[in-house]
Amino acid sequence: MGANSSSISELPENEYLQKLSGSEPISENDPFWNQLLSFSFTTPTNSADLKLLEEATISVCKSLVEKNPRTGNLGSLIKVFLSRTKELKISAECQNHLFIWQAHNALFIICCLLKVFISRMSEEELQLHFTYEEKAGPSSYGTECEDLIEELLCCLIQLIVEIPLLDITYSISLEAVTTLIVFLSCQLFHKEILRESIIHRYLMHGRCLPYTSRLVKTLLYNFIRQERSPPPGTHVFQQQTDGGGLLYGIASGVATGLWTVFTLGGVGSKASAQVEQCSPLASQSLLLLLVLANLTDSPDTPNPYRQAIMSFKNTQDNTAFSSSNPHAFQINFNSLYTALCDQQKSDQATLLLYMLLHQNSNMRTYVLARTDIENLVLPILEILYHVEERNSHHVYMALIILLILTEDDGFNRSIHEVILKNITWYAERVLTEISLGSLLILVVIRTIQFNMTRTRDKYLHTNCLAALANMSAQFRSLHQYAAQRIISLFSLLSKKHNKVLEQATQSLRGSLGSNDSPLPDYAQDLNVIEEVIRMMLEIINSCLTNSLHHNPNLVYALLYKRDLFEQFRTHPSFQDIMQNIDLVIGFFSSRLEQAGAELSVERVLEIIKQGAVALPKDRLRKFPELKFKYVEEEQPEEFFIPYVWSLVYNSAVALYWNPRDIQLFTMDSG
Repeated sequence: MGANSSSISELPENEYLQKLSGSEPISENDPFWNQLLSFSFTTPTNSADLKLLEEATISVCKSLVEKNPRTGNLGSLIKVFLSRTKELKISAECQNHLFIWQAHNALFIICCLLKVFISRMSEEELQLHFTYEEKAGPSSYGTECEDLIEELLCCLIQLIVEIPLLDITYSISLEAVTTLIVFLSCQLFHKEILRESIIHRYLMHGRCLPYTSRLVKTLLYNFIRQERSPPPGTHVFQQQTDGGGLLYGIASGVATGLWTVFTLGGVGSKASAQVEQCSPLASQSLLLLLVLANLTDSPDTPNPYRQAIMSFKNTQDNTAFSSSNPHAFQINFNSLYTALCDQQKSDQATLLLYMLLHQNSNMRTYVLARTDIENLVLPILEILYHVEERNSHHVYMALIILLILTEDDGFNRSIHEVILKNITWYAERVLTEISLGSLLILVVIRTIQFNMTRTRDKYLHTNCLAALANMSAQFRSLHQYAAQRIISLFSLLSKKHNKVLEQATQSLRGSLGSNDSPLPDYAQDLNVIEEVIRMMLEIINSCLTNSLHHNPNLVYALLYKRDLFEQFRTHPSFQDIMQNIDLVIGFFSSRLEQAGAELSVERVLEIIKQGAVALPKDRLRKFPELKFKYVEEEQPEEFFIPYVWSLVYNSAVALYWNPRDIQLFTMDSG
């Protein structure tokens, strides 16, 4: 494509690009295409290079937008690509580098052009550009030309699911995934959620529909395999000395392990920023899977990609599939579980885990039955522990995953049986030996305390407390530090309650002499803090009534800080729940008094253990079991679609969008 194009800045003058975007129609049989497609790529290594590539080729794209209605050259290029893909499978089997290389180059140019077209025009206008006939003689496609978008989409899906993944096919597989993301990227340029979309319609109906489950399965396996991109040069036909390439020496395939990250308001974890991604195909496949799974349902049918994600089974599961679900398939759950455990540092993998636990009952059952559940829970706890470094969406997803897991009593029991040694990332205190259950409690309480002092997000509080409440009846052998932190959190809430109460009283006194100053809404603050205090008392009560004899450390912490509870004994909001706590404090306090003064910690714990057997359980008042279930809010797409696209914007391999064009979410200027 012009041997003289040795740098990105020379692209606008490239004779082949000028001809493609010029006034002359080019027949799909013209030898020009062989010359255009004979170029080698070395991937741009950072977002600045990608931006440079886009800015350099913008004049070419603008010219093509203007001239294409008369030339139909975009359609001709797509037909050239479609004709070459027919032999791709055989080419892969025969190791035909040249054929695959040129097909890849054709798709790369299509993808670059599409990205600019989609960012600058409506889907209806884009559709017109696909239907313009070349004017040089009759078209060999005739009326089929009208379905060129559908044919290209279907071809891309077939390429992803049917072409074997080899060193020589890695780049074209990645490019096919990338092009599908670009096709769907029209959402980025709309503030509102797209519910009626031409591209969505093609992907959910017609020729693409039969490939739904195979596409979802292939994308999942790409994620599972984490296949590294081959070294540059192993999959690229070597440039001949007479040149003819687009960016000779600049650009080998579109994948050399690049993980491009941009800042985005409220989204994009610092922890995952600038991470070297060793498997571009795995990460790009996961992004496409998340985009497809979160497309809105069409008026007549639910999203088939979500249906496929909801219903796939384990390869070990021999039960018959329901005939009512054409999208069901099987996948190796063990491999998927391992990949999910390994990849939780990224928002995308956490979001996939959330979707699978929330929507696929087969996967949820499998995960809860694992005997190595700590491999999954520990990375989730680490996300919450580093809350300051994570974006709020990633923290929400991690927390909701815990909430879903704690809905299961078996999980709540088993986590106290898993003993962990030396948790290196937990910095507040050396934890040489602790149960997974106690660690989970510590991290959730730390998240609540962080939220109380920083973000003050009621949603975060609610989910944290719900997870603790679900676990409370199954608390077993709580670590002394976990028991202390439960009571310390209550102490913090108590101080906060007193402070708000004092402010309300002072404000009320001050307003008596002044009629014109409005009262601050301390009543609402007081109401929220009392709700949280009530919940904490219920959690403590649940543990005492269901498993007191298993938790001497909690009773010890309760007795040590018994004065804290004094003020709530007569409070009308807490009187009922305080009866049991009062009874336990009174019972054990009298036993300790009988034992005499100056007791050692060991002796106190011994008295508590003996007393737990003698405590008259029938005197403890029964309360309904604490159980909270996660339910998605109405119209979840309003949260998930901007979130998913922000992840694409931040993390997609070798893709760049001008931040000024983005409408779907707010950009971060910092």
